[in-house]
Amino acid sequence: MNTWRIVPALLLALFLAACGDQSSTGEPPTVSQTPPTDTNIAGGSEKVPADERPDFSVSPTPAEDRPERITESGDPREIEWDDLIPADFQPAKLLGDINLDELSDDDPRAQEVMAKLKALWDQAPVREDMDGREVKLPGFIVPVEADERETTAFLLVPYYGACVHVPPPPANQTVYVLTEAGKGASPELFDVVWVIGTMSVKRIANDIAEAGYTLYASAIEPYE
Repeated sequence: MNTWRIVPALLLALFLAACGDQSSTGEPPTVSQTPPTDTNIAGGSEKVPADERPDFSVSPTPAEDRPERITESGDPREIEWDDLIPADFQPAKLLGDINLDELSDDDPRAQEVMAKLKALWDQAPVREDMDGREVKLPGFIVPVEADERETTAFLLVPYYGACVHVPPPPANQTVYVLTEAGKGASPELFDVVWVIGTMSVKRIANDIAEAGYTLYASAIEPYE
């Protein structure tokens, strides 16, 4: 498992948690809608400039104001990452009384908070009603199983650098994607794609992250 400086990691984790917990009275953050360029899952991609990377972890609309996109229809439905979070999961409130300004990396309290946060993230609940749904979800790829020709298993995450440069998201914001042999992609790390397939609430744990969902992919498309 990768390690990071504790206090910056805590700050990032709490910031991301707050982004997914917009109140009905607060102003939603502004999200760039500019799609990345030169994304090519067939032969890798050029690095996407930082100001052109989408950030799927931040919803432009408060949760209570978003229309329900998940239906009983068998057709794939385009969903957002916030759709994977149960309404009662609000980690920012659980950790809101922590004053990170008083902590340093060598402070034992920082270690305790990081351990508490990791347990909270790994045990993050999923939406059981997502099981068996046909969905279309955008995200960044973190390869897990690959050979020289294709990647048949990878983690799909909502923001750039997750699991490598910065700590993993909560389990309900990490999706383990499986494809059939011969139908995988050949993406570079952090390519941005759409994944279409059948969602499962089967949890997967490995040395990179804990995934609360498994998505059995029928198609992988560039994010354009």
